[in-house]
Amino acid sequence: MAKKIKDPGIGRSSNKRAKRFINHDGSFNIKHINRPSSLSESYEYLINISWTRFFLWVILGYTLINTLFAIVYTMLGISHIVEPTGNIFKDFLNAFFFSAQTITTVGYGAMAPKGLLFGVISSFEALIGLLCFSFITGLLYGRFSRPRANIQFSDSIILRKHNDEDCIMFRLMSRSVNVMIRPRIEVTLAISQKDKTGKYTNSFYNLKLERSSITYLPTTWTIVHPINDSSPLKEFRKEELSKLNGEILLLASYYDESFAQEVHQVHSYVLKNLKFDHKFVPAFYYDEDGYTILDHNKLNQTSTTPGDSTFKS
Repeated sequence: MAKKIKDPGIGRSSNKRAKRFINHDGSFNIKHINRPSSLSESYEYLINISWTRFFLWVILGYTLINTLFAIVYTMLGISHIVEPTGNIFKDFLNAFFFSAQTITTVGYGAMAPKGLLFGVISSFEALIGLLCFSFITGLLYGRFSRPRANIQFSDSIILRKHNDEDCIMFRLMSRSVNVMIRPRIEVTLAISQKDKTGKYTNSFYNLKLERSSITYLPTTWTIVHPINDSSPLKEFRKEELSKLNGEILLLASYYDESFAQEVHQVHSYVLKNLKFDHKFVPAFYYDEDGYTILDHNKLNQTSTTPGDSTFKS
């Protein structure tokens, strides 16, 4: 008989239309409102966004700052920097290029500020440039050095017979060539159901695994949960599983040699996506020289198996 556990931090209250707790990228599926913001959050945001967005923000900020100072130089008189061309657009471009040279402290020598006012403004811009590039350098270091788990989970979660028992399976591997040292995983099942009062509540169960930890992982690891008398899924029929508003919550941890510390990663599967009578295609094999070949493209590949499930009908 499966025993319920305490709320792991998700919350017991639920709803008929409640969505999954954890997104595919490992973030929690929560919308925040009325949350106070601070400047420190910009650092966290720039650390976590993709590289494409990061460099787009850098280019945008660089362009806006230079545009702002170019407008100031043009309005105060471009003649204090370079000989006017008589064309406002060309004068603005000259002011923009002068601003870019000033903020990067390049200083080619073709243009230089004349007068006290322009000297003060250009000196202030150079200071802003030093601060901005120091901030960007810190962000680049933070993005490279921040400890981050590099686990790839299979898209599919399957149910098939294994060792004469119906089992739920999924698998994982490392995206990098580094071997995962002492990986372990904790699996929690969350089921949202209507109680006697008509309210929806979450029930939580620890799913016992065939193996919850191994010594190291150079290839793939298939996580197996046997559906036996101690499983909370034993009481459901096969056709009922895919209709349950249930989510399997995962917490994977391992020691990463690159960061010299333990890293963690969360993931989840919903029971509605459960594949019946499938098995995973082997993702590694041996070549003619005896080397182990790991094909990352095969992590999600499955094939059909005969319908030999012993679930209640």
